[in-house]
Amino acid sequence: MNAIYDKLKNCYDSVRAKTDFVPKVALVLGSGLGNYADSIRIETEIDYRDIEGFPVSTVPGHEGKFIFGYVGEVPVVCMKGRVHYYEGYPVSDVVLPTRLMKLLGAEILFLTNASGGMNKSFQAGDLMMLTDHIGIFAPNPLIGPNIDELGTRFPDMTNVYDKELQEIIRNTAKADGIDLKEGVYVQLTGPCYESPAEIKMLSNFADAEGMSTVVEAIAANHAGMKICGISCICNLAAGMNPTPLSHKEVQEAADMAAAKFTKLVTDVILKMKAI
Repeated sequence: MNAIYDKLKNCYDSVRAKTDFVPKVALVLGSGLGNYADSIRIETEIDYRDIEGFPVSTVPGHEGKFIFGYVGEVPVVCMKGRVHYYEGYPVSDVVLPTRLMKLLGAEILFLTNASGGMNKSFQAGDLMMLTDHIGIFAPNPLIGPNIDELGTRFPDMTNVYDKELQEIIRNTAKADGIDLKEGVYVQLTGPCYESPAEIKMLSNFADAEGMSTVVEAIAANHAGMKICGISCICNLAAGMNPTPLSHKEVQEAADMAAAKFTKLVTDVILKMKAI
C-alpha cells in the first residue's frame, strides 16, 4: 500500500462524512485573494483542522478552509488558503488538497497566486495568465512510488495549462476590459524573498515568480485535470525597485486588484460550465 495514497483516502473519507457535494471546478485562492470566496453561493464550509490528517495553513491571508458552493450554476470547491512547502510540510502534503479535490469530483483546477513580477513591463496590480511554468526549484511531488490510482508514472508536461481554458481567460479579459498579461511563472521554495542576483537569472526565463502553484499543477496534470492559472503581480521582484519586499505589500496589491480579479475569475468560471 502507498502511505501517501492512504492518507489521501482518509482525508477523502473525512470530507465525505461531512458533505456529498460534487464540484466541477476546484479554485485555489492565493495570498490576499481569499475575499473572492464571498462571491460564492455557499452550500457548506469545512475547516482544514476538521479533516483528519489534513495540512493546516499557517500564513497570514490564508484562512484555511474548503468552501463548497456555486458560482452561478457551476459547482465549485474553493480553497480559501493553501499550504506551502516553506511551512515545513512534505511536498506530498502540499499537493494533497489538489489530489483531494480531484477525488471529490473536480475536473478543472483554477490556480491563483500572488507573485513578484520580473517582466519589466509589469507593475503591481497586474493580472497575468499562466501559459507555462518552471518547476525545477521545489521538489517534484511525483518523486517516489507512483500512485497508479491517480496517474501514469511519466506524465507529459507539454500542455499543463489547458489551451482551451487559456483562450477562455484571454477572451473574457478582453470582453471585461481587463488588461491581462501572459507569461511563465516560476516557483521557488521560499520563505525568504529572492536575491537580486537570483531574480536577474530567473528573469531570462520567466515573467513572474512565487512560492506556490507549480507543484499543485504538476500533481493535477498527473491526475488528469484541466488546469488554468492567474497570478496577481503584487510587487516587482528583488532588485527591480528601491524598497524592501514585504508580505504586507503583497496583501495591499491584492486588495488593489480585487475588483478586476473577482470579475475575471467569476466570468471565466461561468464559461467553464460548458466544458
